[in-house]
Amino acid sequence: MSWLMAALYDRAMHGVEEASLTRWRTDLLRDLSGDVLEVGAGTGANLPLYPSTVRRLVLVEPDPHMRRRLRHRHPAGAPALEIRPERLETLDLPPASFDAVVATLVFCSVPDQAAALGHVMQLLRPGGRLVFLEHVAADRDPQAQKWQRRLDPVWWRVAGGCRLTRRTEEAIREAGFTIERIEREPMGKAPRVVRATVRGVARKPSGDGGGGGR
Repeated sequence: MSWLMAALYDRAMHGVEEASLTRWRTDLLRDLSGDVLEVGAGTGANLPLYPSTVRRLVLVEPDPHMRRRLRHRHPAGAPALEIRPERLETLDLPPASFDAVVATLVFCSVPDQAAALGHVMQLLRPGGRLVFLEHVAADRDPQAQKWQRRLDPVWWRVAGGCRLTRRTEEAIREAGFTIERIEREPMGKAPRVVRATVRGVARKPSGDGGGGGR
């Protein structure tokens, strides 16, 4: 299914991007600088939005069909970039390599959220930021949440491993990050089962102590 998903992804997401996602992405990425890692870069929706203050950009995308489209989307004037084919959990880069890690619509589909977030923590420098935008379990919409639970066993098989019922905000906190900014808002023009989202910025602790958030 991955070739078909890659072929249809941008077209399927066009209305949602116009309604909310592009605005949210722009807002989240505007203050980034230094060395940045984006995990699950997909077809490159974030690429045109990175500011010139980003000096190094590493994109991780394990799906070969998505990666092919990603290579053709690098805009003129964008930061120099490196595209890596590994999964986040197996990414072989030195610890404390990045000032920020970007994850947009990614943590719904990683096989092990705790392991993925633990690796993000290792790759960030002390005080580094995790910038995230994710669809999550619809805790504020019981009817939608009921359908999420019903559809999840089939959904993940046809949607690239995407899970409908994850509580990514909780997972980020449990990984030891301090959440500095969090916004919860429905995704415009999205199907009801993927409409609930969280987005924001989480920080790796600067010292040796734990994280947690508030």
